[in-house]
Parts: sequence; C-alpha cells; structure tokens
Amino acid sequence: MLILRRMPQLLLGLVVFGAGLGLVVRAGNGQGPWTVFHEGAALRTPLSIGAVIIVTGAVLVAGMAAVREPIGVGTLVNVAVVGMATDATLALIDRPDAVWGRAAMTLAAPLLVALGSGLYLGVRLGPGPRDGVMTALDRLGVSIWKARLGIEVVPFVIGIVLGGTVGWGTVYWLVVIGPAVQIAIGWFGLKPVETRWTDVLKARL
Repeated sequence: MLILRRMPQLLLGLVVFGAGLGLVVRAGNGQGPWTVFHEGAALRTPLSIGAVIIVTGAVLVAGMAAVREPIGVGTLVNVAVVGMATDATLALIDRPDAVWGRAAMTLAAPLLVALGSGLYLGVRLGPGPRDGVMTALDRLGVSIWKARLGIEVVPFVIGIVLGGTVGWGTVYWLVVIGPAVQIAIGWFGLKPVETRWTDVLKARL
C-alpha cells in the first residue's frame, strides 16, 4: 500500500523529467551531457532519442545490479517512463521560430529535470539508473551537486564525438542542474513511514 500511495508522485516526477529532456532537445541551443549522448546515439542508430534513453537505462540498471547498488521499483519504472515522456514531448512540441522562444525552452528544461528528480527521488522507491551513481556517492559523503556534475562528464564527451548538439544551453545546464536537483530533493523528500515505526519500536525496547 505504501508503494501505491507514492506511485503518483513517482510517475509525475518521471514524466516531468522526460518533458524537460524533450524541451532542451527541441530548443536546439545545446543540452545536458546525458542528452548530448542520447541525441548523438540516436543520430548514429535507427533508434529515437527516447529509445536510446530506455536502452541506456537498461544497461545502467544491469551495471547497478552487478555492483549491488540498491534497485527499487522507481529504478525500474524510470527506465521506461523517462524515454517515453521524452519522445512524447518531442512529438507534441515543435521548435519555436522565435529566438526568445527557443531560449525560454532551454532555460526551463534543466529546472524541469531538477523538479522531476526531486519528485521521483523524494518517494524513496529507488533512484533512476543515472542517479544510482549520484546517490551512491552521496552516501559516501559527496554532496549531490558535486556527484551530479561528475557523472555528466563521460557521456558528454562521448555525445560530442557522436554528434550531439552542444551550445550555450550546455554550459547553462552544467551550472544549474546540480544545485537545482539538491534544492528539489529538499522540497519533495519524504521520510519513510517504515523509519518512523522503526524508531518507535526501538524506543520501546
């Protein structure tokens, strides 16, 4: 029942996350490192950007399992929903003709991704495949914004080689995404009900 109560926030967060990715691709001013990679891979394969996100997520989940990183319901749902939401956003929204419209989409995109991250990580049903490394580093004492910045570098370099779009939006993304995710997690983080009952039982013992 606890999982069912948290599923709406989880799904909303993943959809918002995917919408942010779709917006930054459609704006065409440069995007975040992982999205540079996803777009570059889509250019080199028959897959859509959303399909690349799904395949990449599945590979990362397999890697998490190999190193025994905790995998939850949220981790598995993430693999499918983010990619589908990204492709849906790209199908529904056209690139604006006006420069200011494309700029507004670029500015809004990482904020949406951060909001989505806060929502789905806050329900504590398991990190997304890309956030698994981030949360593991956080448990080791590395702040979330530093961990987030670090795990963006490798896919970014590969994405450039594959032909992903890089521009001023990429620089903006790198500056904004870490602090924004940390703030969003603070807004939407939920203390697990199990922990509260555990504390009560320990107090009685």
